Amino acid sequence: MKLKPYRDILKMAKEAIDDCLAPVRAMRAKKQAELEVAKMDEKIATHEAKIQEICTEKDINFDRLISAQDELALMERRKKQFERIISELFPED
Repeated sequence: MKLKPYRDILKMAKEAIDDCLAPVRAMRAKKQAELEVAKMDEKIATHEAKIQEICTEKDINFDRLISAQDELALMERRKKQFERIISELFPED
């Protein structure tokens, strides 16, 4: 019987460790992504309140209102994209 080179044995052990840690790393990444979605939700809610505040001003600045609505739409679109990415990267088993 011929022995395998030590570096090959070490590589095999590292691969085995990586295989064991893969589910934990995937779960951590998914939780990080969910946290980012929660942050996006907070930004969206804050921005919606800002839009309402603009609408209650005595003299409405329509350019500012349109810009705020555009920014809100972008935030909502980014959130939808992020949620789609999460569902594709971390499908429910």
